[in-house]
Amino acid sequence: MGLLDGKVAIVTGAGHGIGRGEALELARQGAAVVVNDVGGSVHGEGSDKRAAEGVAEVIKGAGGRATANFDDVADWSGAQRMVRQAVEEFGKLDVVVNNAGIVRDAMLFSMSEGDFDAVVRVHLKGTFAVTHHAANYWRDESKAGRQPRAAIVNTVSSAGLQGNVGQANYGAAKAGIAALTVISSLELARYGVRANAVAPGGMTRITATLRKDAEVKEPDELEGADYDHMNPANSAPMVAWLASDDALHVTGQVFRAVGHRITHYQPWTLGPTVETKGGPARWEASDIGPAVNAFIFGSRAPGLQIGG
Repeated sequence: MGLLDGKVAIVTGAGHGIGRGEALELARQGAAVVVNDVGGSVHGEGSDKRAAEGVAEVIKGAGGRATANFDDVADWSGAQRMVRQAVEEFGKLDVVVNNAGIVRDAMLFSMSEGDFDAVVRVHLKGTFAVTHHAANYWRDESKAGRQPRAAIVNTVSSAGLQGNVGQANYGAAKAGIAALTVISSLELARYGVRANAVAPGGMTRITATLRKDAEVKEPDELEGADYDHMNPANSAPMVAWLASDDALHVTGQVFRAVGHRITHYQPWTLGPTVETKGGPARWEASDIGPAVNAFIFGSRAPGLQIGG
């Protein structure tokens, strides 16, 4: 018995790395999986059906159910076809794991408009497009009296939630996905849909672009070996749990799942507040510095110095 017996899942960007590990784990837990991947390079160039087909064959070879899908997640019609394929081939859709992504790193002053747009398109628009069409399917099911027990698990990153030099496009997209996750949880709850996000880790084609001489292995190549902190499949069990009915009480949350550690991200919260003296009134700009320094920064020093 698996946590996802009888469920049908879509995993985007599932041809390699983290997405591949997630697809294999969801199948291991009993889900039928639509393995989506265009088979492009880590920079979003080209296509190759073998990426998705290979993972689907691994799942079927292990006795599971899977089908390959080659649509571009950020193509509106392609995202719709993906959802239709799940329903037509497996009878329904219960889980969407949005993982597809690319990188085109550069400093702000060197990043081209095309590189910014391409990364935001795949990550943020791609997550939205697939979620949009899945949400329409689940809303229709709910209105027809077949209330779903559905789950969305999005992929975020510390680059977006904590920042990383050279990844303005990637980080901005991932931060946007975190916000989209929370909003999705609020809008879709009435239709029986939960939405959460995971910031995974591991040695993948993307992380390898940041390290020289990195050796990238697929999750199934590491099966049976000793525990490896950088195995890209380490976060997959967390994704499977969030997708399962064991996590029906969890929605609108963001987690970091790297290696053997699971950490709960705390959302943006309001900290100390200062008010104008003598009651409500418009601030004088010259009064703000002393008030902020004393009561927010806790110091009457001139201020926080960049690089100081």
